[in-house]
Amino acid sequence: MSAPFEVSPGLFVGDEATCRTGTARAAVVHACKFPCHARAVGYRAKDKIAEHPEYLAAIRGDDLYLNLIDPPVPLFKPASFHTFLGWMMGRRPDQAVLIHCNRGESRAPSLAMLWMATQGLLPRDSYVLAGGVFLTTHYPRYEPGEGIRTFLEQHWTALMPAKVPA
Repeated sequence: MSAPFEVSPGLFVGDEATCRTGTARAAVVHACKFPCHARAVGYRAKDKIAEHPEYLAAIRGDDLYLNLIDPPVPLFKPASFHTFLGWMMGRRPDQAVLIHCNRGESRAPSLAMLWMATQGLLPRDSYVLAGGVFLTTHYPRYEPGEGIRTFLEQHWTALMPAKVPA
């Protein structure tokens, strides 16, 4: 992927290369531990940062850095996804958002899909329903890793707000 892909008006998904090129004036969600979260918080691969106050997420201006890896088993924390949703709700509505991960296939599109569902743009009932629509009509490159797929299947309902915003 050489350019961000618009999955919904003003909402883009990209890979690590788009992190550096981005979309003009866009807020950016960096959905990867390395290199983005590590660079923002200031640690190396061998550092133990579990007690760091920004272990799961760091906000720098219009950038949200999430400490997300994409393992085959779901090691994700619901707090990471709640932070993402809260950050999305708190941004300027007219500002474009680029969500990227290392390859632009799993974490970033999963977050975009989650956001779209919370906004009523995709089915809210289940991850499976939302994922099917997202893959076929919004982002054909969606290939969720087993860990994030399992996590979202198990937590989808709990991540949804009580009602769709008006």
